[in-house]
Amino acid sequence: MFNSSTLSNKRILVTGGGTGLGKEISRGLLASGAEVYICGRRENVLKTTCEELSKDTGGKIHYRICDIRDPESIDDMVESIFTEGPLTGLINNAAANFISPTKDLSPRGYQAIRSTVMDGSFYTVLAVGKRWINLGIRGSIVSNLVTWVWTGSAYVVPSAMSKTAIDSMTKSLAVEWGPYGIRLNAVAPGPFPTEGAWEKLNPTGKSSGATDSSSVPMRRYGEMPELANLMIFLQADGCDYLTGQTIAIDGGHHLAAPSTFASLSDLSDDDWGNIRDNIKASAEKEKSERSIG
Repeated sequence: MFNSSTLSNKRILVTGGGTGLGKEISRGLLASGAEVYICGRRENVLKTTCEELSKDTGGKIHYRICDIRDPESIDDMVESIFTEGPLTGLINNAAANFISPTKDLSPRGYQAIRSTVMDGSFYTVLAVGKRWINLGIRGSIVSNLVTWVWTGSAYVVPSAMSKTAIDSMTKSLAVEWGPYGIRLNAVAPGPFPTEGAWEKLNPTGKSSGATDSSSVPMRRYGEMPELANLMIFLQADGCDYLTGQTIAIDGGHHLAAPSTFASLSDLSDDDWGNIRDNIKASAEKEKSERSIG
């Protein structure tokens, strides 16, 4: 769909770009000629991803260690990038989520999701956007959301709340920052399986409406190049009149079936106990990786 020069004049930051959807989005941006920055807390993961994607695409990719929950860490990261040259694009991809009955959520669990998804996205948008405004530079911001921004979803309430807030931010700042030539859009993917997400959203292997490909009208999961193509389009020149939109890419999932976790109401307390154990093991694995470097 695109060639190796489509984004040749673009410098794009992808938050949470070391793994999962962010990694594959970064791969697509690089293949289309963009210079890419990725950020996260696990240096060994970021370094490995940069080496892999540079080798696979021949593109220029850099990493920054950043705690996306900390506004000072974000501002320092963005400043360090702008000293090398201004960004032209931002993709808010960093996320945190796990399934749980809301009554069992701890304040710490809620804050971990909210601070990563809502606060992290807002502070990154602000850090990049205010520099564009001060420098008189146009730019494109794309946030990676979910179709629950239109429906809500049981068992992932903090994520649904936080993603919906970013959907509202997208619409609001599209108006406020439109006069500066800054566009804000969002993408709402359906099920695109990744190892990290599936460990927390489908830890038992029992499919819910949100993770079951048979409930998608096209009867399949999304493929990573398809998501990357949409991100490339929204960062490319030629769609400068498109702003304030959240675009679903889900094979019609949210239109035809329960694309939420409502079916998990059938799980027993023992099932939820096993789920908590599996999610805890996944979180401990990620924590151990952050300590390596």
